[in-house]
Amino acid sequence: MVVEILAVGTELLLGNIANTNAQYLSQKCATLGLSVYHHTVVGDNEKRMTDAIKRAMKRSDIIILTGGLGPTEDDITKEVCSKVMGFELVEDAHTKKRIAEHFKASGRKNVTENNWKQAVVPQGAKVLDNHNGTAPGLILEAEGKTAILLPGPPNELKPLFAEQVAPYLRSIQPETICSQIVKVCGIGESRAETMVLDMIDAQTNPTIATYAKTGEVHLRVTAKAENEEQAKKLLKPVVKELKKRFDINVYTTNEDENLEDVVVKLMKKHGLTVTTAESMTGGMLAGKIINVAGASECFKEGFITYSNKAKKKTLDVSKATLKKYGAVSEQTAKEMAKGGVFATDSDICVAVTGFAGPENTAEEPKGLVYISCYIKDKVFVKEFHFTGNRMKIREQAVVQALDLLRRCIIENYKSEK
Repeated sequence: MVVEILAVGTELLLGNIANTNAQYLSQKCATLGLSVYHHTVVGDNEKRMTDAIKRAMKRSDIIILTGGLGPTEDDITKEVCSKVMGFELVEDAHTKKRIAEHFKASGRKNVTENNWKQAVVPQGAKVLDNHNGTAPGLILEAEGKTAILLPGPPNELKPLFAEQVAPYLRSIQPETICSQIVKVCGIGESRAETMVLDMIDAQTNPTIATYAKTGEVHLRVTAKAENEEQAKKLLKPVVKELKKRFDINVYTTNEDENLEDVVVKLMKKHGLTVTTAESMTGGMLAGKIINVAGASECFKEGFITYSNKAKKKTLDVSKATLKKYGAVSEQTAKEMAKGGVFATDSDICVAVTGFAGPENTAEEPKGLVYISCYIKDKVFVKEFHFTGNRMKIREQAVVQALDLLRRCIIENYKSEK
């Protein structure tokens, strides 16, 4: 089945906000085995919106519209879509009651008249209760086409899709579709694709698709079958082969697990504590680890030693090392990691030092980064040459620091599995 995502909002066209909803919906549709061929963005204009919906109806089976369901005059998605698909608008008592309860719960006694606009729905549509806002989601079905209307705020759209839209989409599929993710770190997208090109060329069912992420590659395996059990049987040997080919570079096959989740899980498994020592990344690495629930069991302390003075004072990096090799060097990275362990009595310290630009200098090329990991009285250091803007370089450094930590734990605690 073909899906088109149609985002509504002049603010999207002006660039005032990023269209993160389209990214989220595309990812979820891929997981469900639905083909997304077009993304469209249209402003709050009746004629242009009408044209966009009609065009989408011709080339897609399902249209997911986001935004334009609010109470103001320029929120016209529901009205325009209903008109195009031939639905009359009527007041829904259930939704009106929910809106009143929402305002009462939030401490607002007076509901302005325009808020009741959100209780008006297309007659015969499926109404999806929005537990995080006042605008309900809507599903309109007519002449073999389906329009799914979702509120624009991501904190409303995402739970509504996960709880009610995804099950609906599964129910209208002619066959069961299952997918499995294989997340890889330490290998670029082009190399990853080369490693599985023979599998991709020979594929029929299941299929493999590669997606580039910052510092990572995700491979999604999707299978179609009469039922879930058969689909999973088809997935199993393909996922097994991918894990064999990518070996230690695979860090998880869990859709909801990130690299930092895996790292924290490994540290908790082996009863390890960690300290971070950061220069260029300025606390981003520590922040990633601390974002994981339960990180307090293993995270001891994070140092941001941006200046040479801080490196010397806090991490005991020697003056001679800084003078001879510079702040961005293998030698400095080693001493930072060692200093972090001894300053906090941690089992491990991961250190990052580098130059993120914006321009190259005579001494330090933009993107040069050294990442070190002190573990079991040994120091491992890797040199990287990242590309992109300042933020992109820093983000890539954080991913590679987490991956180095993951690999070091696996390598040094093999006998403790």
